[in-house]
Amino acid sequence: MKNKGSDASEVVILERRWVAEFRSKTDVSIVPKFQSGEPTLHLGAASTPRSEPWAVAPGEVNSEGLRDRIRQLRRLMMEIKEERPADEARQFLPSSQLDSLGEPQLTSIQRIANEPKLEFSLACKDLAAAARDRKLNTFIQVSVVHPAEHVVTRYSSTEIVEGTKDPLFLTGVTFPPEYPIYEETKIKLTVYDVKDKSQDTVRTSVLPDHKEPRADVGRSFLGSATFRVGDLVKAKEQLLTLTLRTSDGGKALGTVEVNLVKMGELEEGETDHITADTQDQKCALVRECTATEGISGKDNLPSLNAVLRNPVCKLYRFPTSDNKWMRIREQMAETTLSFHVPKELINLHIKEDMRRNQELKDLGELAPHWDNMRKSVIAHCDQMLSMYQDTLAELGKHTGSSFKSSCSKGEKTLEFIPINLHLQRMHVHSPRLKDALYDVITVGAPAAHFQGFKNGGLRKLLSKFEAERRNTGYQCIYYSPENTAKAKEVLSTINHLQPLISSHADLLLSSASQRSPDSLKNSLKMLSEKTELFVHSFKDQLVRSALLALYTARPGCVLKKPAVPRNSSEEGADAEHQDHPSQMKRQDSIPHHSEYDEEEWDRVWANVAKSLNCLIAMVDRLLEKDNKDNTSSIKEGEEEPSAADCKVLHTGGDWYEQLYPLVITLKDCMGEVVTRAKQSMAFVLLQELACGLPQCLMLTLRRDIVFSQALAGLVCGFVIKLHTGLHDQGFLQQLHTVGLLVQYEGLLSTYSEEAGMLEDMAVGISDLQKVKFKVIEAKSEDFLPIITGRREHYVIEVQLPAKMFELLPQEIKEGKLLHMYPVLFNVGINEQQTLAERFGDTTLQENINQENLELLKEYYKLFTEKMPPDCLPHFQEQNDLKGLLESLHQNIQAKKRKNVEIMWLAATICRKLNGVRFTCCKSAKDRTSMSVTLEQCSILRDEHQLHKDFFIRALDCMRSRQTQGALNESDDPETGCLTDNKPTSRHFYPVALLLVSSHLLVVWLILSLALLLAKYQ
Repeated sequence: MKNKGSDASEVVILERRWVAEFRSKTDVSIVPKFQSGEPTLHLGAASTPRSEPWAVAPGEVNSEGLRDRIRQLRRLMMEIKEERPADEARQFLPSSQLDSLGEPQLTSIQRIANEPKLEFSLACKDLAAAARDRKLNTFIQVSVVHPAEHVVTRYSSTEIVEGTKDPLFLTGVTFPPEYPIYEETKIKLTVYDVKDKSQDTVRTSVLPDHKEPRADVGRSFLGSATFRVGDLVKAKEQLLTLTLRTSDGGKALGTVEVNLVKMGELEEGETDHITADTQDQKCALVRECTATEGISGKDNLPSLNAVLRNPVCKLYRFPTSDNKWMRIREQMAETTLSFHVPKELINLHIKEDMRRNQELKDLGELAPHWDNMRKSVIAHCDQMLSMYQDTLAELGKHTGSSFKSSCSKGEKTLEFIPINLHLQRMHVHSPRLKDALYDVITVGAPAAHFQGFKNGGLRKLLSKFEAERRNTGYQCIYYSPENTAKAKEVLSTINHLQPLISSHADLLLSSASQRSPDSLKNSLKMLSEKTELFVHSFKDQLVRSALLALYTARPGCVLKKPAVPRNSSEEGADAEHQDHPSQMKRQDSIPHHSEYDEEEWDRVWANVAKSLNCLIAMVDRLLEKDNKDNTSSIKEGEEEPSAADCKVLHTGGDWYEQLYPLVITLKDCMGEVVTRAKQSMAFVLLQELACGLPQCLMLTLRRDIVFSQALAGLVCGFVIKLHTGLHDQGFLQQLHTVGLLVQYEGLLSTYSEEAGMLEDMAVGISDLQKVKFKVIEAKSEDFLPIITGRREHYVIEVQLPAKMFELLPQEIKEGKLLHMYPVLFNVGINEQQTLAERFGDTTLQENINQENLELLKEYYKLFTEKMPPDCLPHFQEQNDLKGLLESLHQNIQAKKRKNVEIMWLAATICRKLNGVRFTCCKSAKDRTSMSVTLEQCSILRDEHQLHKDFFIRALDCMRSRQTQGALNESDDPETGCLTDNKPTSRHFYPVALLLVSSHLLVVWLILSLALLLAKYQ
């Protein structure tokens, strides 16, 4: 110590003391108080920031702490010291000889494909408490000592079991398939006694691996034990009983039991009754084997591994109502589709927009007003096209995580990517029931976060935009959304059918040159079918009216009254021309400075049908003549015609020469129709764009963004559902006969920005109705889905390996399109929804729920009409399903505040109808995780006989952050974002209680505001 401006004059040993802080208006001091009764010292500091390090440092630097660290270091050195002779020799070899030995040979663990490498459960017995009258609140921290690196890595933790010295932990330990664990790997188990549970739950996961927690953080060290993985795998009963010892290897403090777990079986025989909770519930452990057929298979691995990434597994064991054990494996996995689907979609948008821009340029000469309008539209479209191209280029550069964290939701380059898209899977193995899988896709609400919600979401913006378009006046021609959608459909049909018709026509000529009657018939059949579709697609008044509007937009247009209907003589002339199509006079292109005949279009597209009829008649005559010639030749002579005779006969009546002019005429007529139809429909799209620049393009962008996020989740859900139900013939029949129900559970409020998110989400999910799926056989090792189509119609081709593809029904293998039926039910549950219900408006939520209820009823009606009643086990109880639908209808009509019963009923109906479940909130974090875990525990209770006294404890196990294991010190496990500056508690009060009453939410809101104000004052 020293006085101000002098040399050091005194040394104070800060041992066996505690530190207090003294403040006054003019002074900030550190006040050490000694247990020995020495006089209190006041150590002055210039400011509070300078005093804080001095208050913390003495607690970390003292003789007791130093001795503890030395003992810990000694124990760690003993643990990582290898016992094998070869390894002992390595410690004494020179470095040159040590390098020649190479890496140690590690023994892999045998396992089933796609199953975790290692799983075990934990329990303790006879733990010793520091004080006799104190009840222990214990948990086990699991660390891994890698044999090659000799580094201790914290992996996971169990839940906290309160009030017993013989804790049985419901949370187990599981290592995923790709985790580098071997028989030589060591597992370290450290047991702690928790004094302050709420404080320790957060802090246990942020301590460095090499440090033991200080006593003042709310927990104390009881003991630790270490074992080799090989010892557990090779143990006779697959059970190890280890002694817990102190840091210095001293006295025993109890035992810990490590029990190897296999999901297909339970432990053998009845064991001693073990206290399972604070109420001394007893549960016997029984060994039973149950087949897991259909749950997982080796054939599923290649295609699933192409979709899922980085699985995180958790293992639980819960007692049933009949005192048996069921095991639950919870798995959360990322998906590569988070980026793959948006990139494929953006690529399609770029091609579609480039094609549209070219069609606008091909409109030809226009009057000055319309020409200026076209130039303005093309300029804006080129800007949007450039933006799409830049976004695709940026996504192509992306590396790292295969999902977008919530802290990145405002980044422009990632706005097409869904937020936190994950698969949440629960695999249940019950002693008396079949194994079951329950999948939920969790994802942030599809919304345009970068563009913001100042003016609302898509639902409001689209309605407002449509109203403004109707009042555009003389500047452009108004076409309804239905007409613009029809125009896009016509253009898509043209682009799809024209090359097919041309290809079939060439095949027809090829069959004619080979003189193959069967091939000729088949080619003609395909050509006729495609041409008829082509002709019928233009039987719409929109094409005729658009042609007239385009003509009026030409410079110097003159209209002509409709022509008088033709008489019978003219019709007869047409019939003659029909017999000789090569003599038909082709119509000129759309005139610019001549009179316009409104019936001209009818004649143009009718010529296509006439040309096809002539072609069919000629083929029939050729086949008939060929048949007669063959019959007469066989009758006249006993021997068949010689080769020379055939050559003469064929030369005289060559099929190719007779069909070629007719095919050319058909192509010419079709080209005429295509040119006129493309120009007219492009003119309709020009009006749509011109009436709302630039709002129209911005709304298209916003809709593309929202749809991209929604589609990525849908594709993920479909792929997972297809793999899960591949052996379920009833589900496969339902899939191609009725379609797939996709149910979204929304947890967004109707207040402030979340109302805009809900509007975006409602439109994005509704747009999924225009998506169809098709299952194809994979031709390579790339199993990622292929996306084709345009904005109004997409087809997702899901690729399966050959063995899996053979399991599908014939209808699906033949390429039948599979329909999707998305429905959304939303119930806001947070404090913002309380404000909306008290002071705002919940009409948006009510309308969305009512509209989607009608869609759900339509799907159920369609199912009952097309599927047999006994097709699926779920549908044997039709009355129950009807009752659920009626109950859902009543709850929606009741307009009850925060009616979470709507979510539960909708989820139950979806599961009974073999649908895909989605759960969404703003970022797929807090509200989503609370909903999913509540649903999982409810399923265990209702479907798998979870013991009623263990429901809350099972819920706590699944929600505990303590069990999340090997987390980065500063990373949020759900978002990947830094959390150093976040409050120490993510929830001021348990959200499960807040769901019960809106009054508790109000109290929560008030207290939260008070704490935030106190923090930032």
